[in-house]
Amino acid sequence: MTSQTDSAHARTHDGAITGKGDRAVATISHGVLIIWSIIVVAPMLWVLLQSFKGKTEVLSSPFGLPEKWHFSNYYTVWVSEGMGRSFLNTIFVVGTALIAVMLLGAMCAYVLARFRFFGSRLIYYAMLAGLTFPIFLAVVPLFFVLQNMYLLNTLPGLALTYVAFALPFTVFFLYAFFQGLPTEISEAAQIDGAGKWRTFFQVMAPMAKPGIAAVTIMNFLGLWNQYLLPVALNTKQENYVLTQSIARYAVSAGYAVDFGSMFAAFVIVVVPVLVFYIFFQRQLQGSVSQGSSK
Repeated sequence: MTSQTDSAHARTHDGAITGKGDRAVATISHGVLIIWSIIVVAPMLWVLLQSFKGKTEVLSSPFGLPEKWHFSNYYTVWVSEGMGRSFLNTIFVVGTALIAVMLLGAMCAYVLARFRFFGSRLIYYAMLAGLTFPIFLAVVPLFFVLQNMYLLNTLPGLALTYVAFALPFTVFFLYAFFQGLPTEISEAAQIDGAGKWRTFFQVMAPMAKPGIAAVTIMNFLGLWNQYLLPVALNTKQENYVLTQSIARYAVSAGYAVDFGSMFAAFVIVVVPVLVFYIFFQRQLQGSVSQGSSK
């Protein structure tokens, strides 16, 4: 009887300690997350507020609300500074490159992960080697390759370069996803009469959807913020992408910078990234959950 009481006390005592420990960890975790959220969100809200201020108000009252909301800042950068054209150029280049690289990367990763043939390992390691190749060393060869293909200073040429730039990472990321999928499912699909193409597009690719969504977000962020490749391979001003337009606008302003318009340009660049991330957020969370459950 005494031992049962001691055991119950021990269990109760241990349970109390565990409960306090959980609450402490939860409190600290929530505190850290709140601080981290403030660190991330506060600068973005600050930039958004500055985008509605006048030329001098940003310096005279950097932390106050705008005295007068200058919505014209967005019109200035979108129309007068040509940011609208650069935005459409970026949508075309990044959208085309993203669709192409995800389609080619998923198929390449699936074949390398699920089929064994002569040279398959060599192709996979060549893809890995592409990840280690510094982009600075590739700029000059890419320049002459695009020049010989008559694609230099063109949007299709820049999109093609983006595909080559993002393909190794896409294959590397999706290779593990396709390799971890059950073999029995693809065999069952083939027994039911599905060919290799149908097995991939209707059975295996949907099962790798979380991984495809995750790498899509990463590729979109990398391509949307790409600056070095457009500067070297796309020097025609009418074909500028957003990163080039912002740099040109900042440099051309010199000492007479219109900070309100400048911050409006920043908002125009950032908002599509946020919208894209929110749209794919659930898939990215599913990818993380799937990886942790393995």
